[in-house]
Amino acid sequence: MKYLSVLLVFVPLAILGALLHWSPLLVFAVSALGVVPLAGLLGEATEHLVVHTGPRVGGLLNATLGNAAELIITIFALRAGLFDLVKASITGSIIGNMLLIMGFSMVVGGLKHGRQHFNRSLAGVNATQLLLATAALAIPSLFSFSTDRAHPLSVDALSLWVAVVMIVIYLFGILFSFRQEDDSKDHQSHSQHSGPVWSVRKSLTVLAVSTVFIAWLSEILVGAVEPTVAALGVSEFFLGIIVIPLVGNIAEHLVAVQVALKNKMDLSLGISIGSSLQIALFVAPLLVFISLLFGRELTLVFNPFEIIALFAAALIAAFVSLDGESNWLEGAQLLALYAIVALAFFFLP
Repeated sequence: MKYLSVLLVFVPLAILGALLHWSPLLVFAVSALGVVPLAGLLGEATEHLVVHTGPRVGGLLNATLGNAAELIITIFALRAGLFDLVKASITGSIIGNMLLIMGFSMVVGGLKHGRQHFNRSLAGVNATQLLLATAALAIPSLFSFSTDRAHPLSVDALSLWVAVVMIVIYLFGILFSFRQEDDSKDHQSHSQHSGPVWSVRKSLTVLAVSTVFIAWLSEILVGAVEPTVAALGVSEFFLGIIVIPLVGNIAEHLVAVQVALKNKMDLSLGISIGSSLQIALFVAPLLVFISLLFGRELTLVFNPFEIIALFAAALIAAFVSLDGESNWLEGAQLLALYAIVALAFFFLP
């Protein structure tokens, strides 16, 4: 991630722009660019900590901090009352991982290595869990749409209970991974540290500092959302679907593509599917509970097109996992579907 370090110049620029009241559009762009390298540093610090803690605790660290940057951004969005932006970012993260990142990884990996193979059993388990997570996210929405007699308090209560069940399933998934004797994915992760490993003190320091600055820039970013929407003529919903997920996860996405180029498709798919699982089963329900701190509950009610797009992405992931192999054409098909979905969200009123 050394090449991302050049973007660190945007961190002080974003802070300066907010203090000097630059154009909101410029502040939004600069703060978004500033979050990217900070998210990369946070992920890198986590990976170095994993080397010291071992695969079991390291797996828990990765599971907890994998989407920390996006979580911080959405918390500030909740505080600002931008609930549609938050729900759109949940949908956008899952769809982006399944279609954009998995597709791009398969294209670049397939063009370099031809037909690539991965652990069919592990990918199938993850894909099945993702389908179940998508169904869980859809149920409050379908309940809300199914009858006009559904009381808002009933939808709120259902969202809370669904959030509880999803977090429990997420914890079961972590426990299941801990009990597996085959830690090949963890070993692949560790193999990325061919150079010097940071000390625990340095890792924790970088983790703390990057988190503080991500929080600072997230507040600036969220504060510029509404003026940016007005200036660009796009919807807040579109920013949440496309822009916010890319800003918070681009460093992790680049790792998925890099390992695909090294013909390590198990790890590449583990990153894309694992990140989607974390968003669906941990981040989304956690945001439901965090929203209560701001006096209004974030319900898990998405619009019908979001639900269809989520199921399409999850089904594609499941079908790709069936044969245990991938090629560049499958990747191109995923990218084409992502482009179509993104265009539809752009024109969605």
